[in-house]
Amino acid sequence: MEGDRRVGVAVDFSECSREALKWTLNNVIRDGDHLILISVRPEGNYEDGEMQLWATTGSPLIPLSEFCDAHTMKKYGVTPDPATLDIVSTIARQKEVVVLMKIYWGDAREKICEAIDNIPLSCLVIGNRGLGKLKRVVLGSVSNYVVNNGSCPVTVVKHGHH
Repeated sequence: MEGDRRVGVAVDFSECSREALKWTLNNVIRDGDHLILISVRPEGNYEDGEMQLWATTGSPLIPLSEFCDAHTMKKYGVTPDPATLDIVSTIARQKEVVVLMKIYWGDAREKICEAIDNIPLSCLVIGNRGLGKLKRVVLGSVSNYVVNNGSCPVTVVKHGHH
């Protein structure tokens, strides 16, 4: 990956994260970049599969061909939605972009910041669910935490309510 940009997008396969992904493809990604999808699953007692093996460090970088395979993703406890898979498959075909996924387990705020440092990422794009002030205080804002604690440039794409 020497010399190429590593652009991260935090994805939870919601409409909000798809908007962040589309925004990234339209405004940030260029030929030769590595697009790295960062997915964080809730912590849990995983008895088998890849989740137990990679619980501390996160999964290895998973190539697009593998994370498009439902059987492979089941081992990680992740179910990517068809719309997201279509978006990244299209960009991989249209541009010279290497698409990879890294899965973490635990607190999304901390794990996304870990990903920035460990991969390392050149920049990160994250969606914003648009929580109200009260919910943001109670639940905490992942995007706000990452903006304030991430060690690379972070762009927050606001979720448009249609």
